[in-house]
Amino acid sequence: MSERGEALADALRAVLSAEEVGEVTRLSAGSSRETWSFRADDRPLILQRGRGAPSAAATSMTTEAALVRAAGRAGAPVPTIVAAGEGDDELGRPWVIAERLDGETIPRKLLRDEQFADVRPRLAAQCGDALARIHAIDPATAPELPDVDQLAFWEDVYRQIGDAHAVFELALRWLHQHRPSPTTHTVVHGDFRNGNLLIGPDRLRGVLDWELAHIGDPHEDLAWLCVRAWRFASRAPVGGFGERDDLVGAYESVAGRAVDRAALTWWEVFGTLRWGIICQIQVQSHLLGMPSLEQAAIGRRVAETEYDLLLVLPGGEQQVGTITPVPDPAPARGLHDRPTAAELVDALRHYVTTEVADATTGRTHHLTRVAANVLTTIERELALGPEQAVAHQRRLARFDVHDEAQLAADIAAGALDGRLDELTDQLFDAVLAKLSVANPTYVEDRHRSPHGPT
Repeated sequence: MSERGEALADALRAVLSAEEVGEVTRLSAGSSRETWSFRADDRPLILQRGRGAPSAAATSMTTEAALVRAAGRAGAPVPTIVAAGEGDDELGRPWVIAERLDGETIPRKLLRDEQFADVRPRLAAQCGDALARIHAIDPATAPELPDVDQLAFWEDVYRQIGDAHAVFELALRWLHQHRPSPTTHTVVHGDFRNGNLLIGPDRLRGVLDWELAHIGDPHEDLAWLCVRAWRFASRAPVGGFGERDDLVGAYESVAGRAVDRAALTWWEVFGTLRWGIICQIQVQSHLLGMPSLEQAAIGRRVAETEYDLLLVLPGGEQQVGTITPVPDPAPARGLHDRPTAAELVDALRHYVTTEVADATTGRTHHLTRVAANVLTTIERELALGPEQAVAHQRRLARFDVHDEAQLAADIAAGALDGRLDELTDQLFDAVLAKLSVANPTYVEDRHRSPHGPT
């Protein structure tokens, strides 16, 4: 066990009054929280601990623990909570300890591995059943849950970040103009998606990560599971594994109320935008003094969200687009000697993906893959960036603006409402250029949905 693991084991012994704590292992899951696996008095457990200041959208961990216990009483599949605290103890930061259940959370394994082939067709209905039970929880069980207008809240977060995006402004205008009538308000999990679901070969075994729970519209949870980011290149609209009719049918059967399909579409658009803003939040944490390779890398995923928004906004279904291939390097002799910057990046990427990856396990091994992806992104930007910058200035000039912030401001003000077709075309070109650097395979992996707004 590492020195850090030994120190954590001592703290866990104290807060749990345990005689023996061992097998303390940092898991790769969780960019906003640390996740650790360990055994206490021979009981397999999971610790989640905050990485620092909590997100503005996060509930306290003690409130979260109370909510998970209530979900279990309502019949939803959740792990048993063992203990929770706000950090005024040996652990030093807010924490929750729960039983460790058997199952898989990694989406690409769930969507591709043969051992989950039998359960995949049943998962959408099982998710609908679980959400209906979560939404039946008495809100008085967790009185500290936030109850705010979600669109206003996330728009305010986006404005405070101050990193304006033209596509986000386009989505915000559509959301304000097409907002559905209010419905019943319930406990909302807030992050019910592929990746936060523990699944075995037979069934959904656990709903995890309740840090974004709040009071709100139940359509939000149903739609969040259908957001394109959680499909991981699969065609199936529900988490990449199922169909909306199965999700909605099971939900309506247990909840005893109908799902408004138009409202579900609105919340899918909202959820797509919300994920983009969450990406911005995480990269801000890195930029403002909490260094994290994962959180730095996630900033480039904003382009994926922009692409998804353009596909589901009006007219987007007509757009396909192609990614510009990275040209073969043809280094010219300049001031600096070879290897060029691009060749140095390539050498470093090779080292990370071979020697470092081969010598590491667990979270460190996971981070080598993140590092390799970051280096590949830098490599593509070195090759494509200069030409893309010139093309982007031409796009901006079409709308008499000099940068993205000014274009975003004009969209927010409605100044370009009469040029939406032209604007959408130009934004698609810009986003495809960004994706050619950040993640060229994303366009190939995405499948357009017939369920976009009208």
